[in-house]
Formats: sequence, structure tokens, C-alpha cells
Amino acid sequence: MLKAILFDMDGVIVDTEPLHHKAYYNMFSDFGIDVSDALYQSFTGQSTINICIILCEHFNLGVPPTDLVEKKRFHFKDLFFNDSSLSLIDGVLDLIKDYHSNGLTLVLASSASMTTINNVFTRFDLDQYFAAKLSGADLKASKPHPEIFIKAAESSGYKKSECIVIEDSDNGIKAANDAGIFVVGYENPLVSDQTLKDANLIIRDYNILKKYMIDLK
Repeated sequence: MLKAILFDMDGVIVDTEPLHHKAYYNMFSDFGIDVSDALYQSFTGQSTINICIILCEHFNLGVPPTDLVEKKRFHFKDLFFNDSSLSLIDGVLDLIKDYHSNGLTLVLASSASMTTINNVFTRFDLDQYFAAKLSGADLKASKPHPEIFIKAAESSGYKKSECIVIEDSDNGIKAANDAGIFVVGYENPLVSDQTLKDANLIIRDYNILKKYMIDLK
């Protein structure tokens, strides 16, 4: 029986990816590095610190990864509070409210920093619906490692077999698969570089997902 929903955030709840893209490329410019589209796409679902570690090694930058993290977060914070395009994914607020009212436990499991998570949750008043929030930046390993979803299931208080993950990235889907949790791949219309091929279920419309999961419950 379904008891808990483990949500990713970026691309699943809120469309922060355009802001992250701008912030990363501003940071790349700050450090004078030319990051290809293919390399950037390989970062999807990973934490900022892991991405910056890879960049420092790949470009032999000779500076600590935390310097890159600071710059990227500076740019993202500025965009977060000044870019009016930031919005929730279509249909997700109704989905969250519906799950919550039906007694399902909601847990956030995102690679974003806790600062970013809290900013998003405050801006869109989401804390009232979620039992717990986990940031991959606070864990030893980043997606596609399964640690975050294992811990998210533990935080829900239910068995992994009673949980479902909602993800929009291949790295996140692999993490859920390796954690042994049923995973729904949300096909974000604004993202074209993720296959979602290893998801147990792929959906494009949250209304379909709402009916599907309540039927499971």
C-alpha cells in the first residue's frame, strides 16, 4: 500500500533549471572556463559541490571547488529574487495538496542546497505539506548514488515498498532504482536531454499521476 511520496524539486516541483543554467554559465564565465553542452547535461541531478569538484579536476583550475560553489550560489540567489520567470511546475501544487489531504506523507529529496530548498518552500508556501526535506548537499554522496532516497524513505517512517519517487532526471531515476524504490519519471516539457528510460512509469501530466497513485493507495 502506498504511504509516502518522495519528491525531487528541480524540474518536478519548481522550474529552477533556467535559473540554475544562467547561474552556472555566469560562474563559468567568472572562472574563464568553456563548458560544453554535453558536459553540462551530464551534471543533471548532481549536487553543486560535486559538479564543482568535477569542474576543478576537468579544467585543472587550481582553486578549491568551494570557490566555484560560492560564485554559483551568488548568481543563483540574485536570479532567484530578481527573475520573475520562476514558477511552480504546472499542476504540481494541486497534486501536492491532493496527496496531503489523502493522508500520504510527502518528503523532499533534492540535490539542491538546503538554503535553496528553504527559499523555494518559503516563496511558494510548501512547508505545510511536507513532513521532511533532505538536501543532497548535506550527504556523503550525490545522485545517481541512492543515499538520498534511502534516507528519504527512512524519514517518511515507511518501508521502501510503501514509497514512490517522482524524478525528472536520469541520475535521479538511477538513484531511485538503486535504492529499490518505485520511480515515476516526470517528462518536463522544458527539458529535452533526459531519457527517463529506466523509470517504472513515465508521465507528462500530473493529473494522470494523481489518479494513478490514489488508486494505488
